[in-house]
Amino acid sequence: MRYSSAQFTHTGAVRDHNEDAYLSFPEDGLWVVADGMGGHQAGEVASQLICDTVSLERQRSGSSMSASDLEKAIYLANQRIRKYGDEQLPGATLGSTMVALKITDDRYKILWIGDSRAYLLRESKLQRLSKDHSQVADLVEQGVLSEEEAESHPLANVITRALGVEAEPLIDSVEGKVMPGDRFLLCTDGISREFEREELEQFLMEEPIEDINQALRHAALVKECRDNITSIIVQVEPPVELAGLADSARDSTLPLGQWNL
Repeated sequence: MRYSSAQFTHTGAVRDHNEDAYLSFPEDGLWVVADGMGGHQAGEVASQLICDTVSLERQRSGSSMSASDLEKAIYLANQRIRKYGDEQLPGATLGSTMVALKITDDRYKILWIGDSRAYLLRESKLQRLSKDHSQVADLVEQGVLSEEEAESHPLANVITRALGVEAEPLIDSVEGKVMPGDRFLLCTDGISREFEREELEQFLMEEPIEDINQALRHAALVKECRDNITSIIVQVEPPVELAGLADSARDSTLPLGQWNL
């Protein structure tokens, strides 16, 4: 299968620095989003260490990184974050959430820790593939809060897992079959907190993915988003013989003009 992707990261409307980072290698079916925590320097370092480590391990594997290789690289990044914190920022909180997507042949695998999210749009229906590692997510699972209450809860930003915090981090994963026309969204909580699932679904059904990302960024800024915002949209292209038909049928564009800044 063939893949294309569009991505952006932005400081947001309130923050004065960006602790998010991302990695995009559509030619290898590999994408990563990371959201650092721990203050200006620490957060930026942690998220970038994740992306740098995965990129380096990709090079070492000859651009044929498997899902297993990716997972090993993430654990290596955890070690690097902890080592950097011990040597350069003793006493500081240094960590990062992370969500990664690896597609191999007709299979996808999502790995994540923290509250950066992965979504899948299939047949015009958006589903969340990842489950937040946060206090409110635990309360939802216990039946104390509903999903709707959790999104606006004052403790929504308190996470329970992150890379760099524990020597042996608990990284969750989910995998499945890839279908032509699938669309994946990887994003930090700066995006997922600003938009309801139904809103994200409407965005992701538009064309093309570059315009979707532009509209997401503009809409988040209009909402005066309080956090950094990062998004990667991955498109699974139809077979070559069907691509021409699909392109000719696309006549929908996002009304970007409505997001006047």
